[in-house]
Amino acid sequence: MSWADWAAAESGAIRAAGQWREPRHLDAAGPEGKLAPDGRPVVSFASNDYLGLTQHPDVVAAAHAALDRWGAGSGSARLIVGSRPVHGDLEALLAEWKRAERAVLFPTGFATNLGVLTTFGGPDVLVCSDELNHASIIDGCRLSRARVEVYRHRDLDHLEHLLTRFPADRAVVVTDTVFSMDGDLADVGALADLCARRGALLVLDEAHAVLGPDPDLDGLEAVRIGTLSKTVGALGGFVAGPARYTELVVNRARSYIFTTALSPADAAAALAGVNVIRSREGHDLTARLRANVERLRPGHPSPIVPVVFGDEEQTLAAAATLLDHGMLVPAIRPPTVPAGTSRLRVALSSAHSPSQVDGLAAALAGL
Repeated sequence: MSWADWAAAESGAIRAAGQWREPRHLDAAGPEGKLAPDGRPVVSFASNDYLGLTQHPDVVAAAHAALDRWGAGSGSARLIVGSRPVHGDLEALLAEWKRAERAVLFPTGFATNLGVLTTFGGPDVLVCSDELNHASIIDGCRLSRARVEVYRHRDLDHLEHLLTRFPADRAVVVTDTVFSMDGDLADVGALADLCARRGALLVLDEAHAVLGPDPDLDGLEAVRIGTLSKTVGALGGFVAGPARYTELVVNRARSYIFTTALSPADAAAALAGVNVIRSREGHDLTARLRANVERLRPGHPSPIVPVVFGDEEQTLAAAATLLDHGMLVPAIRPPTVPAGTSRLRVALSSAHSPSQVDGLAAALAGL
């Protein structure tokens, strides 16, 4: 079979399964905008801009100032000549924010997970990963060269069984703290206790943890992975933890060493975003987000609210109905989620008004 025939067959199979995807342009600054191809006005409930910081004047102004001072790009990897003062300033602030000795920047959160897991993985290492971890964790596990065992979602007994059944020189336990498709939480405290007893390194991906958990990892063998593209409102990723680990990442992680540094504008925007989060205004924005979650699903622990239909066609129809009402809520289907669990994934923001959230709640009730 030629490459052209192979590509046509693969594309045909995806289309036949009803899973063909294409990006849709949303001309928006904040939740409201116009959606291609017809330019219809919509309110988006699909963005991970949880605190609305992509539009915050301090964040935007910081990016502009960095563009004027350093230009559009870094021009090189950090270990060559791509490092600017703003990168170091941001790493220092991230370490302080996460109560860690040091933080290391990556161009994306995806690259961070690849870099961290390949740094600590190896043929003599056991990596245990929650079955609902993000794709970047899954790919990092695959590239780590370690023995990878997947434990049932949030099942600590199964995790301990795997740690016992597959003894190794060293073990890593990796998990999202907030799971990206269900919005539920890992039991970080219990995981930390288990890792401490078993001498395992705990790797926590906090990409969606805008409302917590915010664990105290002092004295534990643990690192925290975060993204700058969601709560912080910019772009990039980072790992924070003891210097003995973060310094090794700088010297071992291929997705850090062999890639161009985060642009100065993105780094400056993230620096401003973290400062907003840590201010009184940030506290108020977080409280507003919490209130929006309570309006839609009282007691839910995160701004990711799934509405599970199971059937793909029913989920697509629900998304289309909401779009007819001017609400953009994505239909999430396999392979992103397991077969039989297709759902709408609502992502709430502090930038949503109470009336917008109430309108969504009423529309969902009518599906």
